[in-house]
Amino acid sequence: MRNSLTGEEFFSGHHLHATMNTIVGITGASGVVYGTRLLEVLPGRKTVIVSEEASRIAQVELGMTESDIYALADRHFTNDDMFSPIASGSVKFDALAIAPCSASTMSKIACGISDNLITRVAAVALKERRKMVLLMRESPLSSIHLSNMERLACAGAVVMPASPAFYPKPKSVQDMIDFVVGRVLDELGVENRLYRRWSGGAEKVTGSRGSRRIRR
Repeated sequence: MRNSLTGEEFFSGHHLHATMNTIVGITGASGVVYGTRLLEVLPGRKTVIVSEEASRIAQVELGMTESDIYALADRHFTNDDMFSPIASGSVKFDALAIAPCSASTMSKIACGISDNLITRVAAVALKERRKMVLLMRESPLSSIHLSNMERLACAGAVVMPASPAFYPKPKSVQDMIDFVVGRVLDELGVENRLYRRWSGGAEKVTGSRGSRRIRR
C-alpha cells in the first residue's frame, strides 16, 4: 500500500495481508485519531465499532462524524448491536484492535463483562485465542488498572500504552501518531514502513547531561 501524497510504501508482503479480517473498536478515550489512522492503513477487510462516547470525542478532537469513521471501513456495527454476527465465536476474524482503549473498557474485558459489542468481541477474541491489541489511553495508572492489565496479558491480550518514541526524530504530531499505529500493526503481524525503526544507535551520542543520565 502506498501513501497517496508521498508514494511511500506502508506495507510489504501485502499479498499475505490482503485477506486479513480485522475488527477495530474505538472507545471513549482521547486519541480517537489512533483508531481512524489504523483504519486508513490496515490492509484487508476492516470492520469498525464506535462507542457513543468515542463518537462524541471524534467530533471534538477531529471534527469527524460517526459516518466519516464508518466510511474508512468495509462494514460497521453500532456498539449496542449484540445480535451482530461478530458477537458470536462461530464467526471468524483474524484480529481485534481497540484503539484507543479506555480504562473502563479494558477493565470490563479483564473482568469478563460483555455489556456492549466491543467488550463482547473482546471476550470472543480471548476465548477463541485470536490476536487482540488494546491501545491504552490512560495516565497515571492505578493499582486496579495495573492488575487488570496483568490479567489480560496473562490471558493472551497485547496491552500497549499509546507511547510514541523519539528516536525516529518526529517532526510532527502525525509522525508520532504513525509510530504508535505502526507498532499496533507490528503486533497484528502486519509488516509496515509507517515509522523509522531503531538502527542500533548509529548516530553519535552527544555529551549532553541528558544523554549521560540515559547511559547510567
